[in-house]
Amino acid sequence: MSVQKLNQNNFHNAIANGTALVDFYADWCGPCRMVSPIVDEIAEERPDVTVGKVNVDDENALAMEYGVMSIPTLIIFREGKETARIVGARPKASILAELR
Repeated sequence: MSVQKLNQNNFHNAIANGTALVDFYADWCGPCRMVSPIVDEIAEERPDVTVGKVNVDDENALAMEYGVMSIPTLIIFREGKETARIVGARPKASILAELR
């Protein structure tokens, strides 16, 4: 599956069912640019996981709602509830470990 661009209008529906991995990022953020291709790979390799990205500059209200203070922040949701949070650039194995 491909990565969904999430915003205030589609965010809550995207995370409501199953497992979702959401990348809160900004275009100007160096560590975010390092994590982005990893998130893209996970989206392709894990069709069982909804993968989305939220640009915090465009969707500040969502970032505030979920207490995103540093980027990149990856949040894992199960059935709409946050179950894990990864702050900062991490290797793919570390992110996948949280998805198990």
